[in-house]
Amino acid sequence: MIHYRDIKFSSIALIVLLLLVVSGCNSSNKKYDYSNRTMPNAKYGTVYTVQRGDTLYSIAWVIKQDFRNVAKWNGIRSPYIIHPGQRLRMYPPPKKATKKSSSGSSRSASSSSSTAKKQTKTTSYTKRAPTAKVKRWGWPTVSRRVSARFRPSVGMDGIDISGNFGDAVYATAAGQVVYAGSGLRGYGKLIIIKHNKTYLSAYAHNETILVAEGQNVKAGKKIGKMGGSGKGRAKLHFEIRKDGKPVNPAKYL
Repeated sequence: MIHYRDIKFSSIALIVLLLLVVSGCNSSNKKYDYSNRTMPNAKYGTVYTVQRGDTLYSIAWVIKQDFRNVAKWNGIRSPYIIHPGQRLRMYPPPKKATKKSSSGSSRSASSSSSTAKKQTKTTSYTKRAPTAKVKRWGWPTVSRRVSARFRPSVGMDGIDISGNFGDAVYATAAGQVVYAGSGLRGYGKLIIIKHNKTYLSAYAHNETILVAEGQNVKAGKKIGKMGGSGKGRAKLHFEIRKDGKPVNPAKYL
């Protein structure tokens, strides 16, 4: 005969077991802490070690270089896949040694990446990115209140657009998401979209990112929700890069 007390004890034991399983799952899926990561440096002679969450585009973005330059300096070919632990030069090799350095760098990259491949999965850009000329640049938010203007001389490489927390963030033009994460210090949750061989756009301080790396998006596609930079005000920091260099978004929108 089964007693009520035995059933009650079994139920409690089952609940405790389930809680332990859930707790174990949560501890194994902790978010990666980007706060103390080393950032790429454009100083001549610098070699940067690729870290978790990096893409070639995000690295080139930080040092304000065309991603194709960084790829060329390191013998990396399209689709520009890099791996944690891979060492990349952040500067062009000497002209006389360009060919030799390039091949040497390529071998080094290949060696380090083959080791990293065994340990880490990376983004695969299986879809072709749009290559057409951008005919029209749309506003990335419903709000058009520019609270901070383009001033590269003081480090303001884009514009800040004020709004409300949770406001939709839209792709300014069609393109491919080449970075979606929070690994670039000072940008919060950041999305970078490649529109063609010349232009990239960036959307910083998102509350939520709604797209993934490698995803193709249409102009006006909702890609995120507006957040803030921690000062209590909602804003989107928006940038456009032409051949890796910051340009004034206000002249395009």
